[in-house]
Amino acid sequence: MSLRIVVCVKYVPDATGDRHFAEDLTVDRDDVDGLLSELDEYAVEQALQIADEADDAEITVLTVGPEDAKDALRKALSMGAHKAVHVEDDDLHGTDALGTSLVLAKALEHVGYDLVISGMASTDGGMGVVPAMLAERLGVPQVTLLSEVAVADGKVTGRRDGDAASEQLEASLPAVVSVTDQSGEARYPSFKGIMAAKKKPVESLDLTDLGLEAEEVGLEGAWTKVDEATERPARTAGTVVKDEGEGGKQLAGFLAGQKFI
Repeated sequence: MSLRIVVCVKYVPDATGDRHFAEDLTVDRDDVDGLLSELDEYAVEQALQIADEADDAEITVLTVGPEDAKDALRKALSMGAHKAVHVEDDDLHGTDALGTSLVLAKALEHVGYDLVISGMASTDGGMGVVPAMLAERLGVPQVTLLSEVAVADGKVTGRRDGDAASEQLEASLPAVVSVTDQSGEARYPSFKGIMAAKKKPVESLDLTDLGLEAEEVGLEGAWTKVDEATERPARTAGTVVKDEGEGGKQLAGFLAGQKFI
C-alpha cells in the first residue's frame, strides 16, 4: 500500500504588494496578486523528498480558498506533487483558523491520508496554530516545527530546533507535521514539471461535499474577528546628519533617543 502524503497549502496575498482590509475587515484578496505561501513551499519540498525515499508514495496538495487558489495548487503540482484537492465555497469567506482546521479535517477524511504536512505558518495570518488544531480534530499525533523530517517503518521522525537545544521527535502514522523554513530550500519547477502539472487531476469540493453547514464556517461561524483596523501611516523622511565634526555625537544622541543604546 502506498504512503499517502497530503500537503496543506495556502494561497496568500503577495507580501510585497500593498495589502489592506476590505470593508468587512477581512483581508482584501481581490486587490493584490496572490501566490503559494512561501512557507508552504518548504512543506511541498519535504513531501517530495519523503516520496523519493519511499518505495511507493502519492502526494496530494490540498487548499481551501477562492477560484484563484488553484494557482497555488498548480505551483505545487509543477514542483512534483501528483494530484490536488481544492475546497471552494462562497460561504467560506471570513473563515478563521478554527474554521479552517475544521474544513481541512473534513477534506482529509474525504481524501484519505497517512501523513499530513504543512508549513510552520501562513504568510498572511501568521498564527501557526492550524497544524495543531488539525491534529486534534483528526485525533492523530502532531510533530510540529521540524527542521528535519523522515518517514520509515510506519513512523515519522524529525528534529525540532530551539534557542537552546534541539529535540528528536517521533510519532506513529497517521500523523500531522509542520516544517520550518530551515528544513531545506524548495526546488524550482522545471519546464517539464510546469507542462505536466496541466494534466494532473484537481478535485473540487464544497461544503456540501464535506457535510458542513455554512453556519459552521465563514464570518458567521468564526470564533475570532477583527473589530477595528487603522491604516499604517506613511513612512516619513529619515534624518540626515551631515558630519561637520559633530556627526558622531549627533548619531549617538539619536540612538540614545530611540533607546537603542
